[in-house]
Amino acid sequence: MMGMRRLMLGLVCILMVFSLVSCSDGDISSHVSSGADSGNDISLSENDDDDYIPPVNHELVGARVRVGVLRGPSGMGLAPLMQWAEGEQRTVNSYHFTQGGAPEDMTAGLISGSLDIAQLPVNLASVLYHRLDGDIRVIAINILGVLSILDRTGEISGIEDLRGRTIHITGQGAMPQFVFEHLLRQHNMQPGVDVTIVYNAEHSELAALLVAGNVDIGLLPQPFVATVLQRSDDVRIAIDLSEAWEEANPGLQLVQGVVVVRVPFLEQHPNAVTLFLRDHFESVSYVNLNADRAAVLMEQYDILPAEIAAAAIPHSNLVHIEGAEMRPLIESILEVLYEANPQAVGGALPDEDFFFLG
Repeated sequence: MMGMRRLMLGLVCILMVFSLVSCSDGDISSHVSSGADSGNDISLSENDDDDYIPPVNHELVGARVRVGVLRGPSGMGLAPLMQWAEGEQRTVNSYHFTQGGAPEDMTAGLISGSLDIAQLPVNLASVLYHRLDGDIRVIAINILGVLSILDRTGEISGIEDLRGRTIHITGQGAMPQFVFEHLLRQHNMQPGVDVTIVYNAEHSELAALLVAGNVDIGLLPQPFVATVLQRSDDVRIAIDLSEAWEEANPGLQLVQGVVVVRVPFLEQHPNAVTLFLRDHFESVSYVNLNADRAAVLMEQYDILPAEIAAAAIPHSNLVHIEGAEMRPLIESILEVLYEANPQAVGGALPDEDFFFLG
């Protein structure tokens, strides 16, 4: 019992450091996209030294940019940029970063005008678009699926194997529930009938139950997946929901996080937004190519503890997808969420002005 309480305390401490918007076992650096369809000429930097300097575009004039950063997977991709901008002052834009533990921190800043650019879960970006009468634009996808099904039984390797089973999940009424139930239906299973779903209120609670052996099958996001795997040799990743999504929806990826900009800032400082997109691409690329060094930066900037970040990065699907390439990916996930619960996307699907295509 004392060990269980210590584990719960440790997980709660992790939860207080960051928030999650909702994983892939492959080489995620291949997912980093320069948004070729948008016309931006951005090359992936093969950087692996401590003195890496991001490219500087001397043709564009920067501006003061107030950026909202979500602790957890969403914020992981921005750690190098925070170092380049604040620690080394190597960027054309003058960046001022505000970190938040919950998406509501980001929406509050965008509504008040205290943030110019911010990270949001994709469905919340749609909600805010409607609430602000179209006064924000999505400029990039920054994170694909970070959800995995963990298993202690050794008997689960695909969605079909969940038939007749009980699974514990978090995120009731949010993306984890809607995405998981959609996948069940695509495999001809009815949630609550063919698969029993038990909801846990907190990621930390479910993680502790899995480690203690009180739950056999659970759905969790990174970095709680990495935490469970570090603490228990009996638990493994049985299903990567990103891979399951792509298998069931060929050509479409599971989008969970995006970056948005306020329209007034975009109109006043278009060059600054272009510079941010290039900086964001370089920053995400650096993380995917230099996980150990990036993990140290994540702890330095209070995004994630380094040990957890290093384990989570290979499974966190950090990406940069912009321009025309991002639109169908976002539209597909929003359609799924709308069918499940229209209010999850603000009561209606956003129109074409939702997307900044460059």
